[in-house]
Parts: sequence; C-alpha cells; structure tokens
Amino acid sequence: MRSSARSTRASAAIDRLKRRSGNDNYSMSMNSGAMFSLLLATGGGDSERLCEPMMMEDFVAFVNAYGPQTPKRVSKLDIEFSKQLTKKSE
Repeated sequence: MRSSARSTRASAAIDRLKRRSGNDNYSMSMNSGAMFSLLLATGGGDSERLCEPMMMEDFVAFVNAYGPQTPKRVSKLDIEFSKQLTKKSE
C-alpha cells in the first residue's frame, strides 16, 4: 500500500475523532518508518503525543477507540424486536 493511501486512511480516522469529540486540536504525525502517532495541540504551538508510534492498522484502531464513541443507531424495528424478546423471557 502506498504511503499516501495510508495517510489518507489515518487522516480519515483523525477527522472522525474530531467530529466525535468536537475538538479540532487532534492531529497526527508520521515518521519515516510509516509509523503514526496521535497528537493533541496544547497551545503555544506545542503538541502532546497521546500514543507511541504505531503501524497504520493499529493507529486507525486506536484512534477509532479513542475519545467519545458515537451511539449506535437503533431503528423502530430494533426497539420493537427487543420488546418482544423481553416479553418472551418473562
């Protein structure tokens, strides 16, 4: 996989984190060995590293699990099915 495709996938994970958290101060760094780190701007041009350098797959999984999670959507059918299951187990 090319480096630009890797950074695009990692950038998309950072964008999702920014939307979930409402904090635009998250960013990433990539070293010459194609290892990624999550950064949080702390002000004054400084950044705090939130993880050790990781391979892209591990980095994306880390960022997806980091911070607030988006609640899963539940449809009306799911709610009704859950109610039926509750009634049957009583």
